[in-house]
Amino acid sequence: MAVSIEDIKKLRTMTGAGMMDCKNALAETDGDIQAAIEIIRKKGQAVAAKREDRQAAEGCVLSAVKEGFAAIVALKCETDFVAKNESFRALTKTILDAAVAAGAKTLDEVKALKLDDNRTIEEHITDEIGKTGEKMELGAYECIAAPSVAAYDHLGNKLATIVGFNLEGVSAEVGKEVAMQVAAMNPVAVNREAVPASVIEEEKAVAIEKTKTEQVRKAVENALKKAGFNPNHFDSDDHIASNITKGWITEEDAAKAREIMAATAEQKAANLPQQMIDNIVNGRINKYYKENVLLEQEYHRDATVTVGQYLDKEMKGLVAVEFKRVNLNQD
Repeated sequence: MAVSIEDIKKLRTMTGAGMMDCKNALAETDGDIQAAIEIIRKKGQAVAAKREDRQAAEGCVLSAVKEGFAAIVALKCETDFVAKNESFRALTKTILDAAVAAGAKTLDEVKALKLDDNRTIEEHITDEIGKTGEKMELGAYECIAAPSVAAYDHLGNKLATIVGFNLEGVSAEVGKEVAMQVAAMNPVAVNREAVPASVIEEEKAVAIEKTKTEQVRKAVENALKKAGFNPNHFDSDDHIASNITKGWITEEDAAKAREIMAATAEQKAANLPQQMIDNIVNGRINKYYKENVLLEQEYHRDATVTVGQYLDKEMKGLVAVEFKRVNLNQD
């Protein structure tokens, strides 16, 4: 049976498959559109199975909001070429719109959602795999429910953020500003209380060791200077050997300096004031909060105020209560 160009176009419109795939499917089914659709879908399933072990590192990330609810969807694929394809981007938006409309809370809920044709989102992703020949997967889904919400999609659609606020009536402009802050500054938590205790303990441990090392190094440098040596000549064994070769110091200088450094380091390490260490460590932890906590970060458009101060100025008592950030690129 001859396959008409009209039927091929119709099947392509219904499935999004290539012209030759549509032609071959119609020829195999003697022009039966529904049977041809099943063939194309089965091809997608076969391609998906073959590509299962491939890495899907590219993709499209989009966000959306409705009253009191915001969500981010990341649909992943293998190449940036497919990620920029209009059909792929349209599918990402269709998935996102369905998730927001349903108020989906988890990735599994999103995968199970059915679209207008009564087929699940996972089935539609498999269809898209058949069109492109690339592995695809729903890589991430994040959502927030709050009195006010905002979203921001970064140029290129590899990064998106959503933010929730404690008060209703937050303007779109203010919401977007904070969502952009999250995109640009990548905070770890919305406030101090939300930072995991394990993270702070690790930061404290690093700060303590750094503080002790710095205090011992300062004491050693001062002792070398007092003995008439340039501390820069003795900052490593390799440097000492090099400086001896260059004639800048003698073997006797090196031996004497090593003796001073060892004795001073041992004495200083054993007598570091705990209160001093605690004060320096606390200062470093406060600096960590200011750099990594959203409400304490410098506002990206005005370094004289924090994000928290900016929000309170815009609406008395306004604070961000939650945010989500999805980025397919490395930060």
